Amino acid sequence: MPVDYSKWDALELSDDSDIEVHPNVDKRSFIRAKQNQIHAERQQRKHQIETLKYERVINDSLIKRISSLLSSLKAHAEDAQTRNPGEVAFQAVMESAASLDPKDDQPPPRPEGVHNSEEKLPSYTKMMATLLDQVNQALDEKKVAQGERYAGMIAEIEDHLNKVEGLQKELHKKLDELEKLEHSKITSESIHTGFDSSHVNKAKPGEEKKKTEAVELLNPGFQASSSSPTGYEAKDADAAAAAKHDVDLDDGDLEASPDARKFAAIKPDSYRESLAFLVDHPQVLTERETDALLVLAFDAALEGKDGWSRQCVHQALLLQYCRALGRDGVAMFFKRITTPGHQARDIFYKDVQDTYGRIKTRAAEIRAQRAAEGGDNAEGVEQIQLHAVEPGTVINIRIPEEGTEERRIYDGFKPEMRKALESGSLDEVNKVLGRMKVEDAEELVGLFGEANILSLEEQLIDATTEEGQKRLKEMEAEAAAGHDEAAAAEQAQGGGATTDSNKYADDPE
Repeated sequence: MPVDYSKWDALELSDDSDIEVHPNVDKRSFIRAKQNQIHAERQQRKHQIETLKYERVINDSLIKRISSLLSSLKAHAEDAQTRNPGEVAFQAVMESAASLDPKDDQPPPRPEGVHNSEEKLPSYTKMMATLLDQVNQALDEKKVAQGERYAGMIAEIEDHLNKVEGLQKELHKKLDELEKLEHSKITSESIHTGFDSSHVNKAKPGEEKKKTEAVELLNPGFQASSSSPTGYEAKDADAAAAAKHDVDLDDGDLEASPDARKFAAIKPDSYRESLAFLVDHPQVLTERETDALLVLAFDAALEGKDGWSRQCVHQALLLQYCRALGRDGVAMFFKRITTPGHQARDIFYKDVQDTYGRIKTRAAEIRAQRAAEGGDNAEGVEQIQLHAVEPGTVINIRIPEEGTEERRIYDGFKPEMRKALESGSLDEVNKVLGRMKVEDAEELVGLFGEANILSLEEQLIDATTEEGQKRLKEMEAEAAAGHDEAAAAEQAQGGGATTDSNKYADDPE
């Protein structure tokens, strides 16, 4: 197989030991001379590249300005036939200058070593003025007539533009050649350092890793969960407050699904049946279903169903443990819980017993509190109730619209009061008011007035029914009785006035 040495063509060695020189020439001096020659050529090439790049920038700007001037002159060619060509040319020059950004009028500074870097270049405006002077001088030398001077100016400027564009093409060609030659050889400047250091962390002498023993738990988060019970005690205060007022606990989203209720009905010792159910119904392995079963256990404890309550707690914690053990938590849990003597069994059963004990204790406290408050209410307490005073009128309930001040007051009410108002029943509102203190109820009724929630309207009676006809007769009788009482009172006031007038008839005063 032939060896390819072409990859070494890019190497340029100035101190090659295999070099052969004339016997009368010192080899070391020749090598040093060659080194100096290579470095000098390389430096000169770099200088030429920088110079050409700078000239390219200047030429691009000049081409842009000359093209703009030429376009403006051609646009006013028709005006030059009827007006003074000099004025038209001056107007075209001003328009072309106005279309350019004044910030770009100054050329960039020359790089070090390029031409005379200390001398500052004139602005592009001065360069264009010099160009126009050259054009006018050329027209004067050619003795162009006044009528043809405008067209001659355009032709001269086009000639200058072609020259600059030609120079630019040659510049690009030469620049490409120099850059290609510059990158054809591998030089010391093209070599850069990549990774020049490394560091490895090593154990210090005499330092050994300490071995620790850890007990494998069925639920790794058990210690944290035991200090803050799962999902139940967080809702305990709300449940107690609701029970204190004898209101059903509004579970909202914590209503157990039908599948969760079926799972709760499985006996605690039927792990095979529980496993089969979870395999067929994996959707119950959620935190929501766990909390819903704990609420179900709490309700059962309030009703005195201790066995059912403990069973719900067992199944709820079973769901929690399976979910906490990760992706294969179901299989892992049932494998450990069915292994005789496994430590996980004791941990799980202890957690079930502790959770059930807290629920049972709290339920007993709430039942005792309800019984005590029921005895107090039997004696009768002062209450605030809403009723229509005038016959034939009813109190209607109106819910304020969103975004209003009345709605803000309404949103400040407790959920049970908002629920009663939304039902539209005055009896439901009176039930909530009856459970409140008199001071609080009076304040709440005042807020009803501020929010325009209650309105007094005439009652509509359907006279086509027996009940409506009966109610209509009662109202007519009440109205007639009220009319008679008013007439009697008016007559009594009239008689009194007559007596007084007779009494003082002879009085000169």
